[in-house]
Amino acid sequence: MNSPAPVLPPLGSYPARTYRLGIMGGTFDPIHYGHLVTAEQAREALDLDLVLFMPAGVPAFKQDRHVSSGEDRYAMTLLATAANPAFVASRFEIDRAGVTYTVDTLRELRARYPENVELYFITGADAIMDIVSWHNAEQIGDLATLIAATRPGYDIETAKAHITAAGLNIDVHYIEIPALAISSTHLRERIAEGKSIRYLTSESVIGYIRKNSLYLPVEE
Repeated sequence: MNSPAPVLPPLGSYPARTYRLGIMGGTFDPIHYGHLVTAEQAREALDLDLVLFMPAGVPAFKQDRHVSSGEDRYAMTLLATAANPAFVASRFEIDRAGVTYTVDTLRELRARYPENVELYFITGADAIMDIVSWHNAEQIGDLATLIAATRPGYDIETAKAHITAAGLNIDVHYIEIPALAISSTHLRERIAEGKSIRYLTSESVIGYIRKNSLYLPVEE
């Protein structure tokens, strides 16, 4: 069942203008400060009105590995984003049946929002390098502007050349984010090893992980 698209601030209460909607896609297993810092810096750099955090339902590139339930990932995303009025946790993808493809999400959002709402898809620069293999990648540039979060020292020119060589017409803005040294994989590994993840993600997310015993080693 398709859920309604999250609501933007009431357009009727503002003068007619262009609105910029950021879409922060990802597995968020778990969400961490790297995701939050990336979204906030993208919001500021591109003057985004709102950033939707969309936990993937069935991630296309992670079907061969265990992923926490959509409900757990959505709950953690909701907790992590609650303090920022410009962030909205969305069930848009986890409530949609089938494999999650970026192009399908962008198509649906484009159809639901009026033309004065511009879409900006926020992802990592490493993912940009892989975009040539994404489902219907050639259509993504027609639906949204991409914001690629890079870590310090990342070779942006190589990423640009990779996209150009593939013949993709995609507008990409690159933003350097020092906090990208944090990863969900690293957090899961630390939890499995009994190590602290304090200051890597919010206390509310840490509390949820503990309460629900997520990412603990599987007993054989």
